[in-house]
Amino acid sequence: MTIKVPATSANMGVGFDSIGIAVQLYLELDVLEETNEWIIEHDIPYLPNNDRNLIIQIAKRTCHKLKPHRLRMRTNIPTTRGLGSSSSAIIAGIELANYLGNLNLSIDDKIQLATKYEGHPDNVAPALIGNLVISAAMNKRVFWSKVYVNHVVGVACIPAKPLSTKESRGVLPDMLSLKEAAKGSAISNVFVSQIARGYLKYIRHIIESDVFHEPYRKHLVPELVQIRELLKKEYTYGTYLSGAGPTVMTLVPPQQVKKITHLLTEAFPEHDIVPLEIDRTGVQIIYHD
Repeated sequence: MTIKVPATSANMGVGFDSIGIAVQLYLELDVLEETNEWIIEHDIPYLPNNDRNLIIQIAKRTCHKLKPHRLRMRTNIPTTRGLGSSSSAIIAGIELANYLGNLNLSIDDKIQLATKYEGHPDNVAPALIGNLVISAAMNKRVFWSKVYVNHVVGVACIPAKPLSTKESRGVLPDMLSLKEAAKGSAISNVFVSQIARGYLKYIRHIIESDVFHEPYRKHLVPELVQIRELLKKEYTYGTYLSGAGPTVMTLVPPQQVKKITHLLTEAFPEHDIVPLEIDRTGVQIIYHD
């Protein structure tokens, strides 16, 4: 059996800690034979190969009576780049526990657990169910809604240098004025309405008007401002800081993917420029004969 979890791009500009979208990069986890001790095979030098691995820790936390197995992991989701690598591991761990422990968890059960482990739902929810997900954690419960987004492709500019979530969150203010908070809330409300209706004509102006986090993080990721300036005369749906960064995501119509990818590759030859289709499925459980 294989567990396949997509990467995610959170915040989408104005949806801080609330909105995320699944994209077509993947963590795959093969569940192999039962063993005396947990083993997870992979080719990432700094990740543990035993039960200290995050996937196994999450699985054991979800179900305490699991029998150890040999696992094999493959992933093309870059770590510490703002593309939900830790969320994909958390979802893989929950699905591993659900399978080995016969837990029969519902989608909502999984979202509640994943948010408890991760701290906020913006990455874990779309990793579970695909597409774009709007979510809010209130009173120890997560409320969520899935939105189907069509005719949109992401072009990711992925810097070689990592940026930790801790560092990126460390520059955020503890409080905003009522005026700023009201402005941010209003902008986010309009974004949700327009993206849900598929009305994308003015979505770029909305996406690029965040007040909650991007103004405080942009000095950590200068590419954000540089790409917006580079593409200001191009037809796009907006550029935003993916998660905590440093990846910068530009949403474009399908017919613009080739041109925008070329422009970014020319401007940032030291970075990875990757077109990313939306993942519409979320986590998949693949059974083998």
